[in-house]
Amino acid sequence: MNAIELESVTLDFPVKTGARYLKEQVTGRFKTQGRRVHLRALDNVDLKISQGEILGIVGPNGAGKSTILRVMAGVYSPDGGVVRTRGKCVLLAGIGTGFQSNLTGRENIRLNGSIMGLSDDEITASMADIIDFSEIPDFIDQPIRTYSMGMKARLGFAIAAHLEPEILLIDEVMAVGDAAFQKKCKERIKEMVSGDTTVVIVSHNMSTVKSFCDRAICIHEGIIHTSGEGVENAIRAYQQILSEEE
Repeated sequence: MNAIELESVTLDFPVKTGARYLKEQVTGRFKTQGRRVHLRALDNVDLKISQGEILGIVGPNGAGKSTILRVMAGVYSPDGGVVRTRGKCVLLAGIGTGFQSNLTGRENIRLNGSIMGLSDDEITASMADIIDFSEIPDFIDQPIRTYSMGMKARLGFAIAAHLEPEILLIDEVMAVGDAAFQKKCKERIKEMVSGDTTVVIVSHNMSTVKSFCDRAICIHEGIIHTSGEGVENAIRAYQQILSEEE
């Protein structure tokens, strides 16, 4: 059974024109509609992700990797095509995304849990495990605005990993913390997948993709550029794109 399905998904962003966009104009990523100019962020994307699968997404900066995650999460609605997801979906993107800076770490745990539909009792039951996993117990009752970027990322991952989502979308946060914490993050995701959680990871770290993902795709200029979907094939496609752009 598929946890995520994208069929002919297209997404455009309105942009300002100028010399800095010459490359995109040449490659055809700009589309015009009346007086408006749009950047084609995703171009007729088809993708199916099985339940319990770990999928890696690689590609150069500006390729559409983060955009496709946000479409899966429902943050962006596509201009064309269909997106289907089955189950509760959590997007872990950026440092401290979704945190309220004036609230403490503990209060943010409660806020995020309630947004995900958990009861007060369920949040309380998970609180100690989340704090322990984050490794920042001495700061958990301090306002988030006092946290370093690493502390925010640790807490964000700890919350997402203990909310038991059916779908976990991770955007470049696997590199947070030291090697020991990264290893713990990977082990936690493997535990979640063993319980049929589907994971999609955007990463520039090819060793992480190789060692962690069941398969991978390479996206560039809003298009999936892999003839197959094996991890090695996606990495080769990514490296070829980088070499052509040098």
